[in-house]
Amino acid sequence: MHQFIGKSQTASEVLDPARLMALSATLAVDYDPQILPPFAHHIYFWHAEPPSKLGRDGHPAIGDFIPNLGLPRRMWAGGRLRFHAPIQVGQLAEKRTIIANVVEKTGRSGPLAFVTLRHEYTQNNILCRTEEQDIVYREEASGKPQTPTHTMAKTDQDWSVEHAFNPTLLFRYSALTFNGHRIHYDRDYARDTEGYAGLVTHGPLLAHLLMDQVLKKLGTLNKFEFRAASPLMDHEVATLCGKVDDVAQKLWIRAADGRLVMTAIAS
Repeated sequence: MHQFIGKSQTASEVLDPARLMALSATLAVDYDPQILPPFAHHIYFWHAEPPSKLGRDGHPAIGDFIPNLGLPRRMWAGGRLRFHAPIQVGQLAEKRTIIANVVEKTGRSGPLAFVTLRHEYTQNNILCRTEEQDIVYREEASGKPQTPTHTMAKTDQDWSVEHAFNPTLLFRYSALTFNGHRIHYDRDYARDTEGYAGLVTHGPLLAHLLMDQVLKKLGTLNKFEFRAASPLMDHEVATLCGKVDDVAQKLWIRAADGRLVMTAIAS
């Protein structure tokens, strides 16, 4: 077992209703101001560090809570959520984070490290939701344009919704989640250092939009799992898709060129 597995940290705060209303305005969604939406816990419990403790990509530097495995580039690969009880806005809540797993391996692009964080959100001593967050760490970027192999998305959805993105939306979402990752707002860095074709739309934002859509279909959420397949740029229009089966909603996001951006399943 990896030496860092089991390490934990805890944060607590009163969930400010004004911050939720700012998210509501940013996404143009009318959220209930008293109940936290399924993925809105990410606008709270900020991990704020001074500039001296940030990496060149704008994220908090590794080596404090997250182990330094010699791989500085970070991307959110996916996650799994369970919803147990409502979280009340305007009240004190607590987030406990545990390093659940660390796996080091070598892929086609070089060495990789996969870190799984388990987050437990409680209020009034009641476990309200749990989340497992998968983060992949890679070597420093070469600056060369990225040309990954893509999987094409299905087109047999039962329902679909188009969603456009722009730098303002990405900046506001970064601000609300206190996400300093420069690929989301610094176009020169995203292009010249990390090799992207534009600003990168946040994976959590895409998952959030899928959850909002499926919540309209199901009325409630018990479980949600998602996995990133390819990055989506700020200038690309995404199609959020869903297909109903007997026990769950199968979800995915398709880019305008037909490639698969994200898969998910909800119940």
